[in-house]
Amino acid sequence: MDYFLTEQQQMLKELAHKVAEEKVRPVAAKYDESHEFPWDIVKIFADLGFFGVYIPEEYGGLGGGVMDLVITVEELSRACGGIALAVAATALGAYPILMAGNDEQKKRYLPDLAEGKYLAGYCLTEPEAGSDAGAVRTRAVRDGDYYILNGTKHFITNGSVAKLYTVFASTDPSRGIRGISAFLVEDGFPGLSYGKLEDKLGIRASATSEILFQDCRVPKENLLGKEGQGFRIAMETFDRTRPGVAAQAVGIAQGALELALEYTKQRRQFGQTIASFEAIQFMLADMATQVEAARALVYQTARMIDSGAKDISRESAMCKLFASDTAMKVTTDAVQLFGGYGYMRDYPI
Repeated sequence: MDYFLTEQQQMLKELAHKVAEEKVRPVAAKYDESHEFPWDIVKIFADLGFFGVYIPEEYGGLGGGVMDLVITVEELSRACGGIALAVAATALGAYPILMAGNDEQKKRYLPDLAEGKYLAGYCLTEPEAGSDAGAVRTRAVRDGDYYILNGTKHFITNGSVAKLYTVFASTDPSRGIRGISAFLVEDGFPGLSYGKLEDKLGIRASATSEILFQDCRVPKENLLGKEGQGFRIAMETFDRTRPGVAAQAVGIAQGALELALEYTKQRRQFGQTIASFEAIQFMLADMATQVEAARALVYQTARMIDSGAKDISRESAMCKLFASDTAMKVTTDAVQLFGGYGYMRDYPI
């Protein structure tokens, strides 16, 4: 299907596809099994500019937008959703700076993020504040030229491997969500430490950890926007980055579909390939239709955001929901098409 990509976007898509096939796929299983972070692959991404596809040229990026991020993450996720998440999660941590950072903050952090010199993370989720994002208990108290942060964040993607975190903490608990503020916290700030590294069932090439703040001293210059604007920054960040997560799901689904299609053309039963059976063809047709529908919704949402549309919350949430549901169904069907081999680690599905 023709999605009318620009020349730059088409080149980016082809480059990301090539890297996924030649660099990511050969090591995907190794990193998934070892649970190591793929620093060697991250360096390749950085050298090729993948971390800066959505960052303006004035800050060292390629000057693209959400669509460029979506294309990159999707292609990389075809080979490994976990490794691709290094790019998507860094975008999640960087977008608050793009949206709410002042000139000094943008100049200080965005060029290095665009070059992939270090990764970023997004610290909102807490043990008692998951879907209820407004229930954060991490506190930030002003003390002269610093804010003192205390609290725990968990399930943080890129946690322990990132060098910069966008952290949401309450500066005025009496005001509820209107008392939440956003801070840029660097790895190495006194009082920041890492807790449990989660042992996940999947996406194991991505680091997910607990982050602890114990009297963590953050310079007042690292406040994003103004006090009390954190919740708005968090929600607007989600609106602009959900398509990137949705693209990961589309890429995973596309990769599973391609593997299943290839296998069914090779596997023979009753004297013919199983791809010649009508029931198998129906399954593959449904899978392909669902992937294209998810991709179309994600791309349309990304283009809405890049065009400057104001009301994007619904479409952003819808594309992430639909794409993730599609990935679940398509990957499950792909395993079924592999039969018993689909349950064996020796097979890529």
